[in-house]
Amino acid sequence: MPSLDHDAHVAAVREKIETDQRLSFDDGLCLHEHADLFTLGQLANTVRERKNGNYAYYNVNTHLNPTNVCVYRCTFCAFRADLKSPKGYVMTDEEILQRASEAEKSGATEMHIVGGLHHQQPYEWYLNVVRIIHQAHPRLHLKAYTAVEWDWFHRLTGRPTRDLLEEFKEAGLSSLPGGGAEIFHADVRDQICEHKADADSWIRIHREAHQLGLRSNATMLYGHIEKAEHRIDHLIRLRELQDETGGFQTFIPLAFHPDNTQLSSITKPNVLMDLKTMAISRLMLDNFAHIKAYWIMLGIPTAQLSLSYGADDIDGTVVHEKIYHDAGSDTPQELTVEELRRLIKETGREPVERDTLYRRVERQDGSWQIGKSIALALV
Repeated sequence: MPSLDHDAHVAAVREKIETDQRLSFDDGLCLHEHADLFTLGQLANTVRERKNGNYAYYNVNTHLNPTNVCVYRCTFCAFRADLKSPKGYVMTDEEILQRASEAEKSGATEMHIVGGLHHQQPYEWYLNVVRIIHQAHPRLHLKAYTAVEWDWFHRLTGRPTRDLLEEFKEAGLSSLPGGGAEIFHADVRDQICEHKADADSWIRIHREAHQLGLRSNATMLYGHIEKAEHRIDHLIRLRELQDETGGFQTFIPLAFHPDNTQLSSITKPNVLMDLKTMAISRLMLDNFAHIKAYWIMLGIPTAQLSLSYGADDIDGTVVHEKIYHDAGSDTPQELTVEELRRLIKETGREPVERDTLYRRVERQDGSWQIGKSIALALV
C-alpha cells in the first residue's frame, strides 16, 4: 500500500495537472511508482482533451527504407544487415521512384524515409534519394533521416550538420522523423548503441533543424534495459528543447520488440507498461501538442486504448514498414483509411485526416488538398 506521503504527492501532482502546472522529475517518478493505471489514464486524458478535444488524427503515408546495410550493430535492432549478408539490399533509383509513384497514386501525403548507414555509399547517394523523389513528386512531404543518419552524413563529409540539413532542405527535405533517440541517459545508451550519435548530438541536430524552419518528431524506446528514472530524464530533455525551439510536432513512445535482436531474452513490454508510458509521456510533455500511439509497434487494440491514455494520433496507413516487422511485430503491413477511421470511431473519438504538419486534409474525387486548419492546443 502506498504511504500517506506518497498519496499526498500523487494528490499534489493531480492538482498541478488540473491547474495546468509543469511536473518535475520527482513528480514523474511518483506517478510511475505510486499512481494506479486508472488514475494515470484519467489525468492523461484530461491533458489530451485540453489540447486536442475529441479529435484523433491519422495520415496517409508510406515508408521507404532505401537500404538495410548498416555500419552500426545496435543491440536492439533486427533490421540491419552486414554488407555481404544475403539479407542486405540497396534500392536502385528506379525502385525508389517506383515506390514514390505508388505512394502518390495511393493518395499518400507523406513519405517516411529512414534506413541503414551503408558505409560504401557516399553522402551524395543519400541526398539523391530525396532529390529525385522531390523532383518527380513535389507534393509528397518528405520526412527523412534520423539524427543518427545526419550524424553519419557529418562523419562522411566532415561538414557541419546544419549545412547538410540546409542542403537537403533545398533538395526537397520537409521534416525530420524522431528516430535514433532511443534513451538519452548515457548509462543505458552506452550499452545499447554505444558507437552511434550520442544524446547531445541528437538534441543539437534537432535544434539545428528547428532553427532552419524544419519541424521534427521525437521518440523514446522503452521496455528494454532502461528504468523509470531514465525515461523521465529523457522526457525532460525533450521538453527543454521544445521550450527553446517549439519545433517538435509529436512525441512517439516506441515499445521495444526483442525478436531477432541481441536482446531477444527480454520480454517485450505488456499493455500495462505501454499505457503507463503513454500516459506519463503525455503528462510530462506539457509543451508537445501531440502524442502518437504507433499502431505498428503497439498493436491495434493497445493503440485504440491509448486514445484514452494521452494519445491523440495513431499514425497512418504505414505501407511498406520493415524495421519493426523485422523485430517481430505481428501487426498488418498496412491499414486502409476506412480501417483507420473505423478503429478511431470505435473508441468514441472523431477521426481527422492530417498532413505531416497537422493540417486537415480534405479528399474529393480521388484528389486531396489542405483544408481548414485544425484547432490545435496552444503549447
